[in-house]
Amino acid sequence: MTAPAETLLVLTNLPDADSARQIARQLVEQRLAACVNILPACTSVYRWNDAIESAAEVPLLIKTTLARYPALQAALTELHPYELPEIIAVPLHEGLPAYLAWVDTETAEPHP
Repeated sequence: MTAPAETLLVLTNLPDADSARQIARQLVEQRLAACVNILPACTSVYRWNDAIESAAEVPLLIKTTLARYPALQAALTELHPYELPEIIAVPLHEGLPAYLAWVDTETAEPHP
């Protein structure tokens, strides 16, 4: 079973709901994520190429493990439409043990 510190919450933002659903489904299908929450659209304000920008984005909350993070990051980088996507991981220090075990089981690499 995965220890709480080995369970991660990964955050990213997509430009629209369709791309968010498509990427979320692929991550779960590939067992890179146990669950992906697609949140309502938000407004992001950021500096890009020396200009202040504002954009509507759809946040994703991705639950995975430390062991699966490198593959998840590679997949997100490949699938993401942004030139420089926000991909950040936050370790979970506490959580319902049964839920953390479920994340571990659902993200286990498939055996041939």
